[in-house]
Amino acid sequence: MSPDQSAHDFDFATRAIRAGQAFDPTTGAVIPPLYLTTTFVQDGIGGFRSGYEYTRGGNPTRTSLETQLASLEGADRGFSFASGLAAEDTLLRAILTPGDHVLMGNDVYGGTHRLVTWVHVPWGVGLSTVEMGELDAVRAAIRPETRVVWLETPSNPLMKITDIAAVAEIAHAAGAVVVVDNTFASPYLQQPLALGADVVVHSTTKYLGGHSDVLGGAVLLNSGIEVRGEDLADRVAFLQFGVGPVSGPLDAWLTTRGIKTLHVRMDRHSANAQALAEALVGHPKLARVYYPGLPEHPGHELAARQMRSFGGMLSIELHDEASARGFAESTQLFQLAESLGGIESLVCYPSEMTHASVRGTALEVSPAVVRLSVGLEGADDLIADVLDTLARV
Repeated sequence: MSPDQSAHDFDFATRAIRAGQAFDPTTGAVIPPLYLTTTFVQDGIGGFRSGYEYTRGGNPTRTSLETQLASLEGADRGFSFASGLAAEDTLLRAILTPGDHVLMGNDVYGGTHRLVTWVHVPWGVGLSTVEMGELDAVRAAIRPETRVVWLETPSNPLMKITDIAAVAEIAHAAGAVVVVDNTFASPYLQQPLALGADVVVHSTTKYLGGHSDVLGGAVLLNSGIEVRGEDLADRVAFLQFGVGPVSGPLDAWLTTRGIKTLHVRMDRHSANAQALAEALVGHPKLARVYYPGLPEHPGHELAARQMRSFGGMLSIELHDEASARGFAESTQLFQLAESLGGIESLVCYPSEMTHASVRGTALEVSPAVVRLSVGLEGADDLIADVLDTLARV
């Protein structure tokens, strides 16, 4: 499969399985080898075989993953990192200098907001948040020094939907780079670059890896985005090498293996979450169900236009904190844990788990909200677990 074919000619499922996954030419092994090596023998000084010198700078297993990821997001450059936050930090360092400003949605992952607040703001970067669904508010919040407009859609944990194309138009008019965290949707459900975004980031730990057994992150973009006279992709590449927050070969291999079933898993995640959300609508123990697949969700029509389906994440709001805590600690199939996107169902209490660092800010999550990562178990079993738990709280 040529680079052009992997990017344009084949179905998503074909690219997920084949892009970057050429068989081993030495043995004919269908699965490319796992290169557990830190260094590579040179053919004379500076004579690198296939460009490989030292695994921080490049490793064939990581290259395979980066090719696969870029193909799925419709990008020509892909970079794999040790974690999602490592990917985000590298990207921000590639764009920002002291005095620059970041505009962020007011319902993003708490760790992203913490990274900018506690690491980049003390370095001299400005940060503000806005309701990304209100385009006039986005336009008003952009400053002359705004260099990055950062959004998640669906957002974490309230499942807000942002019009990527509309925000990109506003941001580009101001000369800002548009970054979309596509972790919740995955490239199977949503293609931010095709909608006008400049950069996509992922915590590959989640749906891409898909099995709760490997940590990782990714940055995907196209060449030609200029930042202070340099190509942004080249700046990311330099920092990946020069700082070294790379994914290890085994982590890259596990992530690649997970991606090969992404399309199949996301269809089931979405179907299960849709069934659960519909079963919960109008439940007397709930104040609200947050799921873009519900017609009453304010972003439903927009999500239907820019997503293939509505994903495996939903949140519920109970009537008070005590009920929410009791629910989160009482489910059986939904296990109480951070993270999301694995084959197993998880329940999370955001205000003290994933979003504890943003209490007291515009991103604070109500203590009555519980987040559900809907897995691949039987839908009827998952619905029964939630309904039985609600009956007890």
